[in-house]
Amino acid sequence: MKDCIFCKIISGEIPAEKIAENDSLIVIKDITPKAPVHFLIIPKKHIKDLVSLEKADAALLGEVGLMAKELSKKLSGSQAFQLVTNCGADAGQSVFHLHFHFLSGKKIADL
Repeated sequence: MKDCIFCKIISGEIPAEKIAENDSLIVIKDITPKAPVHFLIIPKKHIKDLVSLEKADAALLGEVGLMAKELSKKLSGSQAFQLVTNCGADAGQSVFHLHFHFLSGKKIADL
């Protein structure tokens, strides 16, 4: 998608602080962190949001989970984390390219 900021980061058009990468995903630091550790796990395939996933994308969710596991191993102290995705503008999604917020480094309050 030519106007998608995450697609531009994936292609290298826009710089970002890369934490990890594999064939399917890129992980970057969030530029407006909500926790001491706030990474974005972004599929390289442009998918608008979670409900836009198709059966062929099922393995991608497994890769996201495994990436979160690897990121947690690199945390100092507690390896606790929260993995969040927003689906739709009313739920807080502002970039319409599926991504997951990896949050850690402080105790997360109850919702």
